[in-house]
Amino acid sequence: MAGTPQTAAEGRPDRATKGFLAHRNLLFTVAYEMLGSAADAEDVLQETWLRWAGVDLATVRDQRAYLVRITTRQALIRLRTLGRRKESYVGFWLPEPLLTAPDVAEDVALADSVSMAMLLVLETLAPTERAVFVLREVFDLGYDEIAEAVDKSPDAVRQIAYRARAHVAARRPRQVVSPTEARYALDAFQRAVETGDLQSLLDILAPDAVLLGDGGGVKQAVLRPIVGVDKVARLVIGGWGKVAGITSLRPAQVNGHPALVVQFDGELDTVLALRIDDGLISGIYAIRNPEKLSHMQWETLLSR
Repeated sequence: MAGTPQTAAEGRPDRATKGFLAHRNLLFTVAYEMLGSAADAEDVLQETWLRWAGVDLATVRDQRAYLVRITTRQALIRLRTLGRRKESYVGFWLPEPLLTAPDVAEDVALADSVSMAMLLVLETLAPTERAVFVLREVFDLGYDEIAEAVDKSPDAVRQIAYRARAHVAARRPRQVVSPTEARYALDAFQRAVETGDLQSLLDILAPDAVLLGDGGGVKQAVLRPIVGVDKVARLVIGGWGKVAGITSLRPAQVNGHPALVVQFDGELDTVLALRIDDGLISGIYAIRNPEKLSHMQWETLLSR
């Protein structure tokens, strides 16, 4: 895995390596929540390690805080580069899905913070706002620590955090969805699609349901949001009807929540993540770009 340092020559990790490895999952989670891209998060970890390896550890009081600060700064640099790439991206850009372990779902706050719906909300924040929100609301860092990470004063960070919280609160899912409720909606969606039952699909979709697709110009996908329960339902049923027989749906744990993986002729083709509000599916996110599906081959370890 990228971002994992080599151990000392005698085969035992040195002090710097031990410190980095002890916090690696946390650092990846910070970078991923800031970027929405696992590949870019891994690159940020490589840069973090290179800088950490040159630090005089005798001057470091809190290794966790120091590493988070390096990671945040590198993620901010990468976030601005990623923003330029998105400007030329073909179609709609969706975050990169992660196959996650069951313990991520058990941490409700962590699962909510890495959900596809929340990552899309974070996309609407400016880079520094996103960093401040993630560090404060998800990882509970103090304002002084965050100020050092984003090169702002603590007072400025407090103001940024206030604005970011208000912005996110107006756009995030209206409530935390229980695993039982999520599985019920997912099962109902899967049954309706597999049986071609349009009415059952209409029943589980919210009136203002939105379907977003990400093919990256490599795979066919809707280029603009499809809005409205009738349009979304007919597109899903119609599209599935064309490939039924050679395509299958299977449940998976993606970004801490139940999702569906579409296999075409036995190969991974699409990840379908859902947003659920008031028991109904209000968002369907179809990630098809092959470059974004590499982290669906193994479970990604996340932590706070």
